[in-house]
Amino acid sequence: MPLEFELCPGRLIGGDHPCFIIAEIGQNHQGDLEIAKRMIRVAKECGADCAKFQKSELEHKFNKRALERPYTSKHSWGQTYGEHKRHLEFSHDQYRELQRYAKEIGIFFTASGMDEMAVEFLHELDVPFFKVGSGDTNNFPYLEKTAKKGRPMVISSGMQTMNTMQQVYQLVKPINPNFCFLQCTSAYPLQPEDVNLRVIAAYRSAFPDIPVGYSGHETGVAISIAAVAMGAKVLERHITLDKTWKGSDHQASLEPKELAELVRSIRMVEKAMGSPVKRLLPCEVACNEKLGKSVVAKVKIPEGTTLTLDMLAVKVGEPKGYPPEDIFDLVGKKVKVNIDEDETVTEDAIENHVKKVKC
Repeated sequence: MPLEFELCPGRLIGGDHPCFIIAEIGQNHQGDLEIAKRMIRVAKECGADCAKFQKSELEHKFNKRALERPYTSKHSWGQTYGEHKRHLEFSHDQYRELQRYAKEIGIFFTASGMDEMAVEFLHELDVPFFKVGSGDTNNFPYLEKTAKKGRPMVISSGMQTMNTMQQVYQLVKPINPNFCFLQCTSAYPLQPEDVNLRVIAAYRSAFPDIPVGYSGHETGVAISIAAVAMGAKVLERHITLDKTWKGSDHQASLEPKELAELVRSIRMVEKAMGSPVKRLLPCEVACNEKLGKSVVAKVKIPEGTTLTLDMLAVKVGEPKGYPPEDIFDLVGKKVKVNIDEDETVTEDAIENHVKKVKC
C-alpha cells in the first residue's frame, strides 16, 4: 500500500502532503458545551485541520469500583471519580450538536473512542477517522473491532514498546491498511528528555508503508515543530482557553496564541523542507553575480603559456570567468591570448576549452 491515504474527505496524509494538525480539546471544555464550541472555533481560526474530543461510555470504560472511588484532587468535579467523569462527559445529542457546529464553521470533527461502545457511537456519528488513545493501543480486542469498522485510524503509542507496536501493526494492517502511528509519551506535562523524537525515525524505518506522526504533551511549540521537520505527518496537541483552569491536561495544553504560532511555524517549516536536490537557485543568482568568485591571473600570462597553479588565484572578478571549483582543470592547458596580471581567466582564453555540464 502507498505511504499516503485519505484521512478525512478530500484530505490526504503522508507522502508530500502537509502535516495534518489535530487540536485535541479532549475534556478541557470543563463540561460546558459553549466552551467546547468556543474551542472548536479557536481550532479553526488558528489553522488546525481537526477539532478532537474524547468520548467515553463510562460504565464500559471503568468498572464499578473505579467509578465509586473517592476523588479528592484539586482537579475534581465531583466527590467520586464517577461524578467527576460524568461532569465532563457530553451526551450523544451534545456530540451531534458539536459535530454540526464544526461542520458549519468548516473544520473536521472527531473523537477518541475510549471504549468499544464509544467507538460504536462514533461510527454511528460518521466521524471521518477513529483516534486510538494510548491507553487502548495494547487493547487488541478493541483494536480489532475498531479496525473492522473500515474507517482510517490514528493510533497513539504512549506507554507502549516497539514490540507491542509491531504486534499492533501486524493485527491492524491486514484488516485496515489506512492507519498511522503517533510517537507519544504519556506524561503531563512532558519533559524534553522524555520526548524521544528519534522514535519517529525508528517508526518510519520499521513501518515504511504507513505515515508516522507525533502526539505531544510538552509545553511550548518547539518540540512539535521539530517533530514535523523529522517527518511527522500527523500532529496532535492538546489545546485550552486558559492553562490555569481546573483539570490535569490544561498545563500541558496550548493556548490560542500558541496554537496559532504552532500552525504558522509548521507551515513555514514545510515550505523550508523544500527539495533534496542541491543546485544554484534563481534566488541566489543576484548574490552569485555580486560575490561569486572566479579564477584570475596572479601574474601576467603571455599567449601560448601552459598554465601552472602558481599562476592562478581566486577573487571576485569582473567579468566572471572560470569558477573556482574548476581551477585544477586549468593546470596544463594553454592560453590563446595574453592575460594581464589580476585579470579574469575566461573560458574563451583557454585553448581547446570544453564547457562542463553542471547538474
